[in-house]
Amino acid sequence: MRALACVGLLMVFVASGCVAKTAAPPEASASPVAGAGEPAEDAVAEAQSELIPRAVIFGNPERTAVQVSPDGKWISWLAPRDGVLNVWVAPAGDLAKGRPVTAAKTRPITLMEWTFDGKHLVYEQDEDGDENFHWYRVAVETGEVVDLTPIDGVRAQGPWLSSRKPDTMLVGLNDRDPGVFDLHAIDLATGQRRLVARNDRKFTGWIVDHDLEVRLAQTMTETGALVWMVKRGNGWRHYDEIPAEDTGSTGMLGFDATGRSYYMFDSRGRDTAALVLVDAKTKTKRLVHADERADLEPWLHPWFGLGPRVLVHPTEATVQAIVVDREEPRWVVLDPRVAEDFDALAGLDSGFPYVTSRTLDDQTWIVGFESDVRSDRFYRWDRRTQEGEFLFAERPALDRHALVPMHAVTIDARDGLPLVSYLSLPEHADPDGDGKPERRTPMVLLVHGGPWVRDRWRFYDLHQLLANRGYAVLSVNYRGSTGFGKAFTNAGNGQWGKEMHDDLLDAVAWAVEHGIAEKDRVCIGGMSYGGYATLVGLTLTPDAFACGVDIVGPSSLVTLFEQLPPYWRPGMSMFYERVGDPRTPEGKQALLEVSPLTHAARITKPLLIGQGANDPRVRKSESDQIVAAMKANGIPVGYVVFPDEGHGFERPENNQAFFAIAEAFLSVHLGGGYQPIDEAELAASSMVIEAGRRWLPGLPAEGGGRE
Repeated sequence: MRALACVGLLMVFVASGCVAKTAAPPEASASPVAGAGEPAEDAVAEAQSELIPRAVIFGNPERTAVQVSPDGKWISWLAPRDGVLNVWVAPAGDLAKGRPVTAAKTRPITLMEWTFDGKHLVYEQDEDGDENFHWYRVAVETGEVVDLTPIDGVRAQGPWLSSRKPDTMLVGLNDRDPGVFDLHAIDLATGQRRLVARNDRKFTGWIVDHDLEVRLAQTMTETGALVWMVKRGNGWRHYDEIPAEDTGSTGMLGFDATGRSYYMFDSRGRDTAALVLVDAKTKTKRLVHADERADLEPWLHPWFGLGPRVLVHPTEATVQAIVVDREEPRWVVLDPRVAEDFDALAGLDSGFPYVTSRTLDDQTWIVGFESDVRSDRFYRWDRRTQEGEFLFAERPALDRHALVPMHAVTIDARDGLPLVSYLSLPEHADPDGDGKPERRTPMVLLVHGGPWVRDRWRFYDLHQLLANRGYAVLSVNYRGSTGFGKAFTNAGNGQWGKEMHDDLLDAVAWAVEHGIAEKDRVCIGGMSYGGYATLVGLTLTPDAFACGVDIVGPSSLVTLFEQLPPYWRPGMSMFYERVGDPRTPEGKQALLEVSPLTHAARITKPLLIGQGANDPRVRKSESDQIVAAMKANGIPVGYVVFPDEGHGFERPENNQAFFAIAEAFLSVHLGGGYQPIDEAELAASSMVIEAGRRWLPGLPAEGGGRE
């Protein structure tokens, strides 16, 4: 979840800058849902420190995603160009000569990768959040940009790149059939494309080796199992099978350089996913590393805000180190050739290291350091000298502010299941930063999306924003989350709106019992599944929370399934196994019973909804229909839509506008601090207020959206 949103605000300025005092809950209105009120000072305001500006937290990073080219000649990063994240490059020996080589005008570039020809970078972009990603190639020397997948309405998967075929990139395209991806090879110099493998069997994925040869294809059975197929002549035959109970924790990492063996994460025959090396011909496995309390996992997409969790040799493709992460991450070194590096890196920076990229000769690494109390910092690491050169901090303006630590806590659910969770406390409640508050505060329960991902120790923008505004912030790995063994993940099967929600309620009860939260001042918020959990909280348990903030959350599990993108269809049996099956009358009724739309009339607490108009996963109609149901029942709701966004908000201007509304909303209904809403901040966004403008406190009388 990139960010949560909430609202309520009084235009009061204190001292210098946009620092406002705290807001107290308004007097109850005649409506069943409290509306906007005039906030007043209370005890939280007296203790609250100066507010960190939203632009510092949610604006563009100064530099991020730093990488070295495979030949070591160039350093690249993402940085703003005219206010939009673009790709920059500089000669490795003279970063002062850094220059942008792309010119994205509105939608930021968030993912890029060096090719192995030493001449190009490739990056992906979609159109206003529709997730029909195109892959582009940019020439480093000339800045020439070429759309390598120039087909409207088509999604490109990948890419696959290899130093053995430096002029080629593989991508999957669903241009022939929107439900499946054929595999294509693209010449990086000319952009010419040729078909490599036609997907006539509804494969859900391809597995290739370092010669860019297709070795395996993956399909899903009606029972939710994954089957790996191997190419034999003109046909395919069964190679291996992953039972449904293991699909959340078992998968391919990649072939080694020989092509005779591959690494995979495997939970079959055990609870947690282990790293194993498999002989491709005999399928004989060798255990490389395992942890009894946590799944081992690969690198993560930058959306999750984390660096790679596996260190793979640049030419041998062997795994040299891996992260074990239950409460907090730690590296386990597997190859003694990098042991000295990790020992030395521990003294280079106080953060948690990760390697973003390496030269092919393996003499230069770019190393990032994560922390819970500052933005990432990047170094160039010289393996010959065992010395690091500081390059950039991701957000130096943010690092000048006092941030609060994130504490790992384990909460027992009512049935004894341990829930690894993360707590951040405002400075006035925990002045020594030990995670044990000296006073209760209002609290925000942040529910992660997925749900088949997990919360982690890290720098989390929403934790910092909300703690700075005076709230305790709690993120819970409820059952169904990944990372803690397959039994924990599978405990969430069929439990949407049931035991998964009970875990959240148990976490709130824990926070109240331990003197953290004020019982009657807890808000629930989240994105995607977290948005669904918010709607569940306000419908199935209408007295449990003081308010809710739903970002792109489904309101009906039946209509959610009906409208998923066609390329999700080959894997739908996994959803039927884990969530429920609407194909039978009984299954459909069971899903309706845990759909917030069914119970919309029970909402009695303030609700803010944020939606991207182009979301292909949770369609705008999911938010539209619960807003319509609330209106039909005379229940006020604040509803904000961004016409140029999809599943979440990518543009910083939209993030800032939504959070401006969000923190004002929270200040009225929970009583924390807030930064006044700036008309220019709203005008820079695409925000449209589709419902409940008068229920969104702090908005200007005109402008800043419409209703």
